[in-house]
Amino acid sequence: MELKQKYTIDNTTFQDWDLILELFDKAIKNKRKDGYKVWNQIDESGIKNDIAKKLQYKVKIKEQVSGIFSIQFNDPFIWRERDCDKAIYLHRIVANPDVSGQKFFKTVLNWVMLYAKNNKIDYIRMDTWADNQRLIEYYKSYGFQFVENHKTPNEPELPIQNRNLEIILLEIDLTKIDESL
Repeated sequence: MELKQKYTIDNTTFQDWDLILELFDKAIKNKRKDGYKVWNQIDESGIKNDIAKKLQYKVKIKEQVSGIFSIQFNDPFIWRERDCDKAIYLHRIVANPDVSGQKFFKTVLNWVMLYAKNNKIDYIRMDTWADNQRLIEYYKSYGFQFVENHKTPNEPELPIQNRNLEIILLEIDLTKIDESL
């Protein structure tokens, strides 16, 4: 899919594996250096599963990858009873620190909103660390609303980096947004 002639968003493939690991590594080191909370480790099997199911995407500006993200269509361990809604869940959003200032998240969100509209999905949802107020405010600046605080279970079905965390749940209710999207 092409956005504004400047961006392309395509599924990652196993040929992207080294790049994916490099992006996670760079992002973790960069955020840790700046004092932000980051993943301690990444569940590589979860990433491989996302690639195989075509749920992970890469955003390219011209030929340079500006980041990657994954989507899901259900998230029962985190969203529990709300998981029955028609929703798309954003996960593992990783911006390439070498391409800063390119409004990567805005590009991802625009793509997800268009995808949701075309597929009659009512909610865009995500979660993040409950104690990262700066990141929470950043997501709220894009229209995400607070849903609740939640502690994730220690379940093997959850990726390693998502177990036993105090998180905040955020969503955009697309049924309340102007149809001119």
